[in-house]
This record gives sequence, C-alpha cells and structure tokens, in this order.
Amino acid sequence: MNRFEDLQAFVAVVETGSFTAAAERLNMAKSAVSRRMASLEESLGVQLLQRTTRRLNLTDTGRSFYERSARILADLDEAEAAVHQEHGELRGQLRVALPLSFSVRHMCMPIAEFARQHPQVIFDLDLNDRRVDLVQEGADLALRIGRLSDSSLIARKLFDTRTVICASQAYIDAHGAPQTPSDLSDHRCLVYGNVSTPGYWVAQDDEGKKYPVDVQAALTASSGDLLADLAANGMGVVLQPTFIAGELIKRGDLVPLLTNYHWPTTPAYAVYPPTRHLSHRVRTFIDFLVEYFSGTPYWDEDCELLSAKQS
Repeated sequence: MNRFEDLQAFVAVVETGSFTAAAERLNMAKSAVSRRMASLEESLGVQLLQRTTRRLNLTDTGRSFYERSARILADLDEAEAAVHQEHGELRGQLRVALPLSFSVRHMCMPIAEFARQHPQVIFDLDLNDRRVDLVQEGADLALRIGRLSDSSLIARKLFDTRTVICASQAYIDAHGAPQTPSDLSDHRCLVYGNVSTPGYWVAQDDEGKKYPVDVQAALTASSGDLLADLAANGMGVVLQPTFIAGELIKRGDLVPLLTNYHWPTTPAYAVYPPTRHLSHRVRTFIDFLVEYFSGTPYWDEDCELLSAKQS
C-alpha cells in the first residue's frame, strides 16, 4: 500500500467523520478507504480509530497521529504551492464555508475577481448560515459574522457589520414611528431566529447607556432576506444588518428608524483551524479578502446610512 495515500485516507476519515464521506472527498470507493485504514493501523501496530455503530472516535494515539499527518500533508501542499508560486500561479482546491445571505449578495465579485487572477484555483463553496465545523467538514477557511465563540480558531478581521432598525413607509404611516427603543415593545417586530437571544434588541446612546428591549415577535424566521422583504411589504419593524437592508433603504422600500441611537455592530472574520497548516493559496485568498473589504463597506456607502449613528 502507498503510505502517502494511507495518510490521505486517514486524515479524510477524521475530518469528514465517516468512511463514506471520506471516500466522496477522495473520489474513491468506500471499501478502498477501509482497506487503507486497516493497512495503516496494521503497519503502525496501534489502533487509531474507535468504531461504533454511530460514529468514529480518535484514540489518544490517533489524535496525536492525526495532527502530525495533517501537518505532513499540508507541508507537501505548501511545497507544491511554492513551486507553482515561483512560476507565478496558484493552483489547487479552496474549500470555503460562507454565510448564505451575505455571500449571495456580496461574495460573488471578490470570488470572481480572485478566480480571474488565479484561474488554476478551484473553489468549493458551502453556503450555509449554520456554524460549520472546519476540521470535521474539511473546510480550509470560513467567513464568520459575529463574536467568535470558538477561541481555538485563528481569525483575521475583514469588516464591521452594522445593523439598523427599519420599516416601510406604509407601516410608519399606519402605526407611527418609534421615538425611543422602549417604544418598540408596542410595535409588530420581525425577529431573526438564528441567534442565541431572538427578540432581545439592545440600543445605546452617545453616553454609552444601554437600552435593552424584549420585543414582541409578530414573526420569527431564520432568513434575514425574508424578514427584510416582509418589512418592505409593511408587515412590521425589523433589525437588520446593513448588508441586507442597505439596498432596500437606498431604493426607498425601507426607512431607517431610531437613528439617534447606536445599534449592534458585529465583526466579520476569515477564520481557519490552527491544526491545519495555512497553505499559500489560503493565505493569499485571506489577504485578498482583507484588502477587498478594507475601509467602509460599499453597502454602507451606497445606502444613505452614513449620517445615521450606527456603530
């Protein structure tokens, strides 16, 4: 058996969590992956994986061997990338996990531009608002919007995400505009449910005093796009990131409210796991994103929010 391919199979099994998923990643038969794992454990004389009917678990030896194996494969990948860099080209696959709503709107241009600059790089994109386990699912990096709960990830900040309270003019004409954050409790509010505390909105004034509000949800959804469209159609008041609401505000479909208060700002990061050696193509793509999103995001410039006190 080829020891290099045995290592590839082992790392793929660990990162995907199953022989079936590893076989799909490596484009080989599941039985071939199983044979390579058996061959590797036999040659080493140790058990690397504990197999149950539901999942695979690394032994202590297996965990240590995985970290070394992943680094060996990454070092080889880096060596190949360095050779191609000398000839002026990046190549290979980039597996990137991206948040759905943001990426459909704002990642097409940077990805297309990077692909034009580096035509030998092949993108594999996972667009999903859930938090992808980068190691288990084999992603090279992810774009995360929000505070990082996993302190083990290495992160580079890309931009700040502003939020805004808004509603349609038709809704304002029918129900009036809130004058203070506490007034929101009397309004129909459209709530984003894919967060730890849905319906808990916090404003802050210029002196730093906070105004928490438990809003009454007229509707809860896991899609910011749907919430913005419902608000534009007069259904209620919504708290939205400007990368979603900006275009609707610019068109006049939504009107910013309570702009004399600061509404939450969350950072956006490019993140990658520390157990994975950062290949040249991943590092180059992250550098590209940092440069692309530097300064004030264009969605804030395009919509007329810069005069509003968002932070």
